Amino acid sequence: MNFEISDLIPASPKEIYKAWLNSAAHSEMTGGVAKVSAEVGGTFEAWDGYIEGRNLVLEPSKRIIQQWRTSEFTEEEKVSLLEIFFEEENEGTRITIRHSELPEHGMQYKQGWVDSYFNPMKEYFGNK
Repeated sequence: MNFEISDLIPASPKEIYKAWLNSAAHSEMTGGVAKVSAEVGGTFEAWDGYIEGRNLVLEPSKRIIQQWRTSEFTEEEKVSLLEIFFEEENEGTRITIRHSELPEHGMQYKQGWVDSYFNPMKEYFGNK
Protein backbone atom coordinates (compact mmCIF):
# COMPACT_ATOMS: atom_id res chain seq x y z
CA MET A 1 0.00 0.00 0.00
CA ASN A 2 1.28 3.49 -0.82
CA PHE A 3 0.20 7.07 -1.39
CA GLU A 4 1.53 10.52 -2.24
CA ILE A 5 0.40 13.80 -0.70
CA SER A 6 1.69 17.36 -0.90
CA ASP A 7 1.08 20.83 0.47
CA LEU A 8 2.56 24.32 0.33
CA ILE A 9 4.37 25.48 3.49
CA PRO A 10 5.26 29.19 3.96
CA ALA A 11 9.02 28.75 4.45
CA SER A 12 12.12 28.03 2.41
CA PRO A 13 13.26 24.44 1.71
CA LYS A 14 16.33 25.13 3.86
CA GLU A 15 14.24 26.25 6.87
CA ILE A 16 11.90 23.26 6.68
CA TYR A 17 14.68 20.71 6.08
CA LYS A 18 16.67 22.11 9.02
CA ALA A 19 13.63 22.08 11.33
CA TRP A 20 12.67 18.51 10.31
CA LEU A 21 16.07 17.20 11.39
CA ASN A 22 16.38 19.19 14.64
CA SER A 23 14.75 17.71 17.76
CA ALA A 24 13.64 21.00 19.32
CA ALA A 25 12.38 22.55 16.06
CA HIS A 26 10.63 19.33 14.94
CA SER A 27 8.85 19.21 18.30
CA GLU A 28 7.82 22.88 18.03
CA MET A 29 6.60 22.69 14.44
CA THR A 30 4.45 19.58 15.01
CA GLY A 31 3.44 19.91 18.66
CA GLY A 32 4.67 16.39 19.52
CA VAL A 33 7.95 15.56 21.25
CA ALA A 34 10.64 14.47 18.77
CA LYS A 35 14.19 13.16 19.05
CA VAL A 36 15.73 13.23 15.61
CA SER A 37 19.12 12.76 14.01
CA ALA A 38 20.56 14.76 11.11
CA GLU A 39 22.88 11.88 10.14
CA VAL A 40 22.44 9.15 7.53
CA GLY A 41 21.86 5.96 9.51
CA GLY A 42 20.69 7.94 12.53
CA THR A 43 17.43 7.05 14.24
CA PHE A 44 14.49 9.25 15.11
CA GLU A 45 11.31 9.29 17.18
CA ALA A 46 8.41 11.71 16.75
CA TRP A 47 5.06 12.37 18.34
CA ASP A 48 6.14 11.18 21.80
CA GLY A 49 7.50 7.88 20.44
CA TYR A 50 4.46 7.04 18.28
CA ILE A 51 6.67 7.30 15.16
CA GLU A 52 10.17 5.84 14.88
CA GLY A 53 12.64 5.05 12.15
CA ARG A 54 16.03 5.56 10.56
CA ASN A 55 17.43 8.07 8.06
CA LEU A 56 18.46 6.42 4.78
CA VAL A 57 19.18 9.40 2.49
CA LEU A 58 19.62 13.07 3.41
CA GLU A 59 20.00 15.65 0.65
CA PRO A 60 20.03 19.08 2.33
CA SER A 61 17.02 21.20 1.39
CA LYS A 62 15.98 18.68 -1.30
CA ARG A 63 14.85 15.33 0.15
CA ILE A 64 14.80 12.98 3.12
CA ILE A 65 14.29 9.23 2.80
CA GLN A 66 13.57 7.22 5.94
CA GLN A 67 12.50 3.84 7.20
CA TRP A 68 9.32 4.65 9.13
CA ARG A 69 6.88 2.90 11.42
CA THR A 70 4.41 3.70 14.17
CA SER A 71 3.53 1.92 17.38
CA GLU A 72 0.46 0.61 15.51
CA PHE A 73 2.63 -1.63 13.29
CA THR A 74 2.72 -5.23 14.50
CA GLU A 75 6.04 -7.01 15.04
CA GLU A 76 5.42 -8.94 11.80
CA GLU A 77 4.87 -5.81 9.71
CA LYS A 78 7.97 -4.46 8.00
CA VAL A 79 8.99 -0.82 8.18
CA SER A 80 7.55 1.47 5.54
CA LEU A 81 9.51 3.78 3.26
CA LEU A 82 9.00 7.52 3.62
CA GLU A 83 10.28 9.95 0.96
CA ILE A 84 9.99 13.68 1.65
CA PHE A 85 10.71 16.13 -1.18
CA PHE A 86 11.19 19.90 -0.76
CA GLU A 87 10.56 22.05 -3.85
CA GLU A 88 10.75 25.85 -3.73
CA GLU A 89 7.70 27.73 -5.01
CA ASN A 90 6.89 31.45 -5.04
CA GLU A 91 5.00 31.44 -1.74
CA GLY A 92 7.17 28.90 0.06
CA THR A 93 7.98 25.22 -0.31
CA ARG A 94 5.97 22.42 -1.84
CA ILE A 95 6.48 19.39 0.41
CA THR A 96 5.61 16.10 -1.23
CA ILE A 97 5.42 12.97 0.88
CA ARG A 98 5.58 9.63 -0.87
CA HIS A 99 4.81 6.89 1.65
CA SER A 100 5.18 3.30 0.44
CA GLU A 101 5.50 -0.29 1.64
CA LEU A 102 2.77 0.36 4.21
CA PRO A 103 0.79 -2.40 5.92
CA GLU A 104 -2.92 -2.84 5.14
CA HIS A 105 -3.96 -0.24 7.71
CA GLY A 106 -1.54 2.30 6.18
CA MET A 107 -3.99 4.61 4.41
CA GLN A 108 -4.86 6.19 7.77
CA TYR A 109 -1.46 7.89 7.68
CA LYS A 110 -2.43 9.96 4.62
CA GLN A 111 -4.75 12.12 6.73
CA GLY A 112 -2.25 11.92 9.58
CA TRP A 113 0.33 13.81 7.48
CA VAL A 114 -2.19 16.61 6.97
CA ASP A 115 -3.37 16.79 10.60
CA SER A 116 -0.05 16.16 12.36
CA TYR A 117 2.45 17.75 9.98
CA PHE A 118 1.16 19.98 7.18
CA ASN A 119 -1.40 21.96 9.21
CA PRO A 120 0.84 22.54 12.27
CA MET A 121 3.78 23.40 9.98
CA LYS A 122 1.74 26.05 8.16
CA GLU A 123 0.91 27.64 11.50
CA TYR A 124 4.48 27.31 12.86
CA PHE A 125 6.20 28.81 9.81
CA GLY A 126 3.40 31.29 9.13
CA ASN A 127 3.99 32.85 12.55
CA LYS A 128 7.77 33.27 12.11
